[in-house]
Amino acid sequence: MDWNHYRFRSLWPLPVPAAEVYRALERIEDYPRWWPQVREVTRLDDTSGVLRFRSFLPYELTATVREGRRDPAAGVLEVLMNGDMEGWARWTVAPRGSGTLVRYDQEVVVRKALLRRLAVPGRPVFRANHRVMMRAGRRGLAAHLSGGRQAV
Repeated sequence: MDWNHYRFRSLWPLPVPAAEVYRALERIEDYPRWWPQVREVTRLDDTSGVLRFRSFLPYELTATVREGRRDPAAGVLEVLMNGDMEGWARWTVAPRGSGTLVRYDQEVVVRKALLRRLAVPGRPVFRANHRVMMRAGRRGLAAHLSGGRQAV
């Protein structure tokens, strides 16, 4: 097993139409406004940028992302990542009843030296850190899409 290889999946049910959710997710430069752990996004051009993340653990991750797939009809947004993490991340946005189900999939290999050294003992904590980040992202996006009203 490669202790530096991670696969994540999160599901975000949201009480907002899928098209509205998709539009918000494709505006990556707005993520820091609603997702506390996305600390900074620097656009490089129309299809790439640099993101800086930090959750509750005392380290930051930086990754350059570039568009891999953008398919509004299928509800898919995918980026390729390199830097402290190398791999990909994908949003899949689908109608669900009167709202939306957002699926986030990510597969990465961690390249940050400190995290690689702590890979075996730190893995459960790193996974928990990711869960905290994703939970905050869902709440933040729900509040953002509801115009700042209390998130679900």
